Amino acid sequence: MENSELEKLQYPIGKYKAPDDYSTEYIKEAISQIASFPEKLKQEVTHLNEEQLDTPYRKDGWTIRQVIHHCGDSHMNCYIRLKWALTEKIPTIKYYYEDRWSLLEDNLTMPIQASLLLLEGLHYRLAYLMKNLKTIDLQKSFIHPEHNKEIQIQELIGLYAWHGNHHLGHITELKKRKDW
Repeated sequence: MENSELEKLQYPIGKYKAPDDYSTEYIKEAISQIASFPEKLKQEVTHLNEEQLDTPYRKDGWTIRQVIHHCGDSHMNCYIRLKWALTEKIPTIKYYYEDRWSLLEDNLTMPIQASLLLLEGLHYRLAYLMKNLKTIDLQKSFIHPEHNKEIQIQELIGLYAWHGNHHLGHITELKKRKDW
């Protein structure tokens, strides 16, 4: 497989690109995407059978089931990182090995309904909190130890709006290719 083909499968909506300006409109749109993600995901996956859920979105990639559970894992981390950044002065967050988490039994075999319910409640809380942030809160940050980089809350909002759409793209593109 060519690099461009592989990259299209890995990044169906493209890699995350931070905007030049975190405008009020950008932040509102990103929060709206975060709020709507669980329902969009649910619409795409609830009719899939077990064999479809256990189909990888690309060769050597995660299955749809793993992608769904990964979103729950990742977005819980987002929520905790947001809370830390709001309540501590530039905390260093805990890195987690998403690849290892994806191989745990819950991510491999658990029914998807648990993660769909988790995401529904979690995204309600994320969007509620994010909608009520003050402008100064958007500048608060944490240190990500993997990159030793300071990440502001406004970037976290944009990144997680992208992250949901990124994984939704994995699912929708696989469904198109398989004609499901």
